[in-house]
Amino acid sequence: MSLPFVIWVFVFSYLPLWGWTMAFQKYKPARSFFEQEWVGFEHFKTLFHDDQFLLSLRNTLAMSSMGLIAGFVFPILFAILLNEIRLSFFKRFAQTISYLPHFVSWVVAAGIVTKMLSTDNGLVNDVLMGLGFIHQPIQFMAQGHLFWGIVTLSDVWKETGWNAIIYLAAIAGIGPELYEAARVDGASRLRQIWHITLPGIRPTIIVLLIMSVGNLLNIGFEKQFLLGNNLVTDYSQVLDLYSLKYGLGMARYSFGTAINIFNSVISVALLFTINGIFKRTTKESLL
Repeated sequence: MSLPFVIWVFVFSYLPLWGWTMAFQKYKPARSFFEQEWVGFEHFKTLFHDDQFLLSLRNTLAMSSMGLIAGFVFPILFAILLNEIRLSFFKRFAQTISYLPHFVSWVVAAGIVTKMLSTDNGLVNDVLMGLGFIHQPIQFMAQGHLFWGIVTLSDVWKETGWNAIIYLAAIAGIGPELYEAARVDGASRLRQIWHITLPGIRPTIIVLLIMSVGNLLNIGFEKQFLLGNNLVTDYSQVLDLYSLKYGLGMARYSFGTAINIFNSVISVALLFTINGIFKRTTKESLL
């Protein structure tokens, strides 16, 4: 029964690794594999000496780290708050509303964010001016130093409700007798959350954290591509956009493959590193 899935993983996850050989060639599409010119680590040397690559790496690590922290703190807090709601109707309503943005494409979500931050009747500028915090509209989308925060908050708005589902499922698995015993002992709700809820979902948090750290460099490019513009390129260009622009866009297939190999190697190293740290400290791990 597992054979079809093993074949599927092999075909789509392992067989394409053969294409990594392109990174060590001066690949020409018209030539066969044996006719390609081998150049060794030339593309990797070019990669590590390119200022645009270092800039893209900085942006990727910055936005990934901010997204990693926000992507864990807010869903966990939201799941705990939802769990504390006693009115089942309001709880279901709030949960449904919260995860609806997940099903909205980033094209639409980016348009909503851009319109809300616009200087022309943008909601954020109108509210800030109405409260007297600013006297003229702020061009949020033209401020490079604000771009990382805009991307992070946009991702929080879009994914918090969806990511909270797995924590709600973990909380539901905690025995209600633990809460009853805590209430008998006089524990407040905050004490119950600290001593029962959080320890109860700790294995789930650790597993998801390990997986997220392993994908730290693979943040995609949709958010950055759709929210970015020429004024914030120095802050919006990530490794995937760099690979698309300087690899595929310029027909430098070997160079683009070298970028993706770098991403994969670093991701695997991060995965094993964070897994080893948690295995030694908490006795819980993914591998």
